[in-house]
Amino acid sequence: MKLYYSKLSSSMAVHLLLEEIGRPYTAVAMDLKAKDQFHPEFLSVNPKGRVPALVIERGAGKTVVLTEVPAILAYLAQVHEDQSIAPSEVLDFAVAQSFNMYLAATVHIAHAHRLRGARWSDSPDCQHSMAAKVADNMADCMAFIEQHYLKGPWVLGQNYSICDPYLFTVSQWLAGDGVDLNMFPAIRAHTEEMLKRPAVRRIVPLHGQPLGEQVM
Repeated sequence: MKLYYSKLSSSMAVHLLLEEIGRPYTAVAMDLKAKDQFHPEFLSVNPKGRVPALVIERGAGKTVVLTEVPAILAYLAQVHEDQSIAPSEVLDFAVAQSFNMYLAATVHIAHAHRLRGARWSDSPDCQHSMAAKVADNMADCMAFIEQHYLKGPWVLGQNYSICDPYLFTVSQWLAGDGVDLNMFPAIRAHTEEMLKRPAVRRIVPLHGQPLGEQVM
């Protein structure tokens, strides 16, 4: 498997899970500020021009490229059932997917309004207005997660799952979005537990943050 990722983007969730699984993979860092994602070589991998992209060999020289964090996390869990990183019961798995889709479809969009406002408006005033709402919107999302999703110590309760690297990744965006992690003690505790995991400690520095700066 080959993962294309960029620092502190949502692709970090996939990077963390790949490392947690412990199976061979290659990671290719993309510099989004340098527009690596728009180079023809990468667009031939993922025409969306986005990360993550996970290239999976299917034999006979054939490959499949998976994109979108929830889909990749679900795939990794299903092909590594021995790792028990996703619920095996159908309804419980749907609950896990509900959480990951909330992060993808609601939280990530709220965060993206800070730096990616041009996706939604050409007006500088509108872009500024969207960015000004990010702190409030992200705080509201974290409050919702803390009240309705995060069971503790892990998202789904006692067992680490595909939901945890994704929540950890999103929590790394909060300081830049103007949100104090200390406002959310359960999410802070989750972050602290994640930082104890060897896989997390190996991957976080690759995303541009020295260990110890995630929880302040």
